[in-house]
Amino acid sequence: MTLPRLDNSRDPEAAYQISTGRFLVTHQQHQSCIAACSQCAQECNHCANECMGKRADCARICIDCSEACGICIAFMSRGSQLIHEVCRFCAEVCDACAEECAKHSEDHCQRCAEACRHCAEECRHTAGAAV
Repeated sequence: MTLPRLDNSRDPEAAYQISTGRFLVTHQQHQSCIAACSQCAQECNHCANECMGKRADCARICIDCSEACGICIAFMSRGSQLIHEVCRFCAEVCDACAEECAKHSEDHCQRCAEACRHCAEECRHTAGAAV
């Protein structure tokens, strides 16, 4: 099958969608999960910074969680076939981080725990809905 030549100089994404027949853009389909992962990564980075030198276990799991969220965002943004697995993994890491941060009374730990719980919920939803 020969595809028509497209002038994609103005909008390469639109040209890609037309040439591949993919009109549902994956990153838009998973936008609420991407947003939750982004917020979670931000809170985790802040919490890790605040806990560094005081609570090594908390700082480490926050860094792990931030990294997992970043990977999850990347997989969703490019429409990877592994979205199910990556979102499930991210939810597990978020659950572990939320559990650790919830042990501490500081505001940054409590905000991080809440962001992690929300992200885990969104990731589980996306893992169940991904095709």
